[in-house]
Amino acid sequence: MSSENTPESGGPPEQLALIRETVRRAKPRTWRGAHLAEELPVARVVVDKGLLHLDRYYDYAVPVQLAETAQPGVRVRVRFGARMTAAGRREGGELHDGFVVERLATSDYPGVLAPLAQVLSPEPVLSPALLRLSRTIADRYAGTLADVLQLAVPPRHAKAEAEPSPDPLPPPPAPTAGSWQRYPQGPEYLAALTAGHAPRAVWTALPGPDWPTEIARAVAAALAGGRGALVVLPDGRAVARVDGALTALLGDGRRHTVLTADLGPKERYRNWLAVSRGSVRAVIGTRATVFAPVRDLGLLVVWSDGDSSHSDPRAPHPHVREVALLRAAEEGAGVLLGGLATTVEAAQLLRTGWARPLAADRATVRQAAPRMRTVEDADQARDAAAQVARLPSVAWQTAREALRSGPVLVQVPRRGYAPRLACERCRTPARCAHCAGPLESVAAGELRCAWCGVPEQDWHCVECGGFRLRAQVIGARRTAEELGKAFPGVPVRTSGRDAVLAAVPGEPALVISTPGAEPVAEGGYAAALLLDGWALLTRADLRSGEEALRLWLAAAALVRPAGEGGLVVVVAEPTARPVQALVRWDPAGHAELELAERAALGFPPVSRMAAVTGTPSAVADLLGMVRLPEGADLLGPVPLPAVRGQEQERALLRVRPGQGGALAAALKAAQVARVALKGAEPVKVRIDPTDIG
Repeated sequence: MSSENTPESGGPPEQLALIRETVRRAKPRTWRGAHLAEELPVARVVVDKGLLHLDRYYDYAVPVQLAETAQPGVRVRVRFGARMTAAGRREGGELHDGFVVERLATSDYPGVLAPLAQVLSPEPVLSPALLRLSRTIADRYAGTLADVLQLAVPPRHAKAEAEPSPDPLPPPPAPTAGSWQRYPQGPEYLAALTAGHAPRAVWTALPGPDWPTEIARAVAAALAGGRGALVVLPDGRAVARVDGALTALLGDGRRHTVLTADLGPKERYRNWLAVSRGSVRAVIGTRATVFAPVRDLGLLVVWSDGDSSHSDPRAPHPHVREVALLRAAEEGAGVLLGGLATTVEAAQLLRTGWARPLAADRATVRQAAPRMRTVEDADQARDAAAQVARLPSVAWQTAREALRSGPVLVQVPRRGYAPRLACERCRTPARCAHCAGPLESVAAGELRCAWCGVPEQDWHCVECGGFRLRAQVIGARRTAEELGKAFPGVPVRTSGRDAVLAAVPGEPALVISTPGAEPVAEGGYAAALLLDGWALLTRADLRSGEEALRLWLAAAALVRPAGEGGLVVVVAEPTARPVQALVRWDPAGHAELELAERAALGFPPVSRMAAVTGTPSAVADLLGMVRLPEGADLLGPVPLPAVRGQEQERALLRVRPGQGGALAAALKAAQVARVALKGAEPVKVRIDPTDIG
């Protein structure tokens, strides 16, 4: 193994030879006044330096006073970058944190090993299973082990660590099937978990409020089988719903714990330690929870795997779904990949036979889903009040009638006053004549480029020649204002990024929400209006149709069933594939068609892909150095919006199935080679990006 402790040439050869022999024979000798450990005097450490060219283990000597506490898995502090002088003494170097991954009798490093500086805590927080998983994820995403460990292991909190964790409770009794009876394979799936097996399923959940309870029953079944369970959800509101369902099913909450960033560092670390120590066998939480060290893991649940929150914005950008699948295969755990929508990746798992479908029959789906109506945006209302509300007549009439019996949900694609403009006639985006950037309105009648800031004096549409502009998406606040004028006396509530509502009462009201921020209504919404559907469908993204359907299904699932009068109006092109899938409530069928189309085009998940982003020279430099697998395709580079005044480009690299590991290794090797070039500009590498345009 490597070590940062490299002796300079010219040192006293007799002294160096003596020190090498000391470490190799593992006999205690004086080192700066300290003795080495009698047994296993070498600690192999992963140092918290997230640099690609330093992504390896480093060996350190274990002083005798640290021999008992410097065990595998504990946090330590080491001196990194020290240099050996000609007199055989060390100088320089910085202190860095790390983890001991192994204790050894000897080191294969021929030089002098620096001693561990400090054991930060005797608590073993990096288990062998978590280390293997983190190494696998780092290699898959062309990242470093240190970066993955920053995602997997929360920061230490000394006070929380000093507190004891409660004793584990015995397994609970097996749960009844409950609402899983609505799925033909549901009771069988729970029975397999209770028996300690590891069933794998793609679950297409029925609309309505029951999915948190169904997740809770699956967790309870795994616990009853004597194994642990882990649930990853996209946001804190979903976590709160499942937390409530688990508490209602299992008792006062001592059988499970919650891991979210909102808890604060002390409580989050306390809960994480309870899992690591084996006190709690079930854990629910957001993205980073997928790494939680649950003992004897028997079930991994990922809810709404198409949600962008499951893709980590921090390097190396792992996706929860992929981490969960790799971990399930490594630890022999069952998988429940669930959601109201079905992703193309989930459809791929079904097609390959890796997982089985878990879905209700069509009659049950029709009974649970609301009634659907489609209307084109061009169908503007003739009623004056409807014109004020900026609604097609059908949507306005639906809202007016539904408000007699309950709240009405109005979904708009973006929050706030949307600055992006488009041609009023053909909806072609309004762009700057100087740099092709998007135009924005800065004052009445004044336009300016959002990229370069150049004023636009005489704009006209390059497609149809029109001179009138409209906001591409009106946004939640302005929609709320307009609907408030159209429905005087009706309460108007908004839910968006600035203030997300968890729930609203069941009384008549207009609830304006951006996608993903829809609150749950007591008793369900009487109706939902899904506005500006074209804005979701026409995004420059490979997943635009899939994402539009997911967002629509999430909102529509909050509406009462058709038998109770629930109605959803979607304002979008009726013949579009996602709109048709919404009307039929057939997310699985939509995913199958998308998968077949991507297979014909060679797009993920049928292929593996990487995005390389940076300045044109940096991208060209990396592409010139990387040794790609045979048959790899290069797509681009294409220009991107400038960042801090610097031009940006992106290139896509595509390989066949089975070559993803080779692609990641090649890109990592090229990045390491570029480090040797002084002044090399940074390049961002992302494996399997979720936002391919």
